[in-house]
Amino acid sequence: MQYLRSATLALGLLSSIATSLSFAQSLDARLQGCATCHGVDGNSALPNIPSLAGQPRVFLENQMVVIREGLREIPAMKGQLEGVNDATIIAMAKFYASQNVKSSPAQKNQVLYEKGQAISKEALCGTCHLPNYVGRDQIPRIAGQREDYLLYSMRQFRSNQATGRDTIMAASLYGMSDDDLKAIAHYLSQLK
Repeated sequence: MQYLRSATLALGLLSSIATSLSFAQSLDARLQGCATCHGVDGNSALPNIPSLAGQPRVFLENQMVVIREGLREIPAMKGQLEGVNDATIIAMAKFYASQNVKSSPAQKNQVLYEKGQAISKEALCGTCHLPNYVGRDQIPRIAGQREDYLLYSMRQFRSNQATGRDTIMAASLYGMSDDDLKAIAHYLSQLK
């Protein structure tokens, strides 16, 4: 009887270890797939691809679920999250949220920076994204994000083409010119 209990306990322990190893391998494989576009550490080097490093965990989790469920269509992401369970999404979000944001490689244009700073303050961007623009909960970090991606994303919001994302941004950007958006994108991309 004692032998049967020991064998059952050992089998359960081995099963638990195998499941943990399988999850870790699955997570590593997922992260390697993400690294192709978003960078190994979540800092994207590709045009119009967002950096995931330093984003709030809840924001990342929400976005991955929305993409997985087909509520937010991103052609390059099609199928990337299909069948990924919630535990893996949570682990991926934790990984990227814990990564450091690298500074923008773009040259700082002081005039554009100051214009973007003034518009961001006037538009009250810091109300939701926090005064230092690092985001919180389901609201993304926009400080240090890629300038090209910020501009692309704001243009989508302004033209009501940001399907599956917060609609308040369409109202927030309503009436802004492309030059205004360029200034905001430049300013935010220069922040740490």
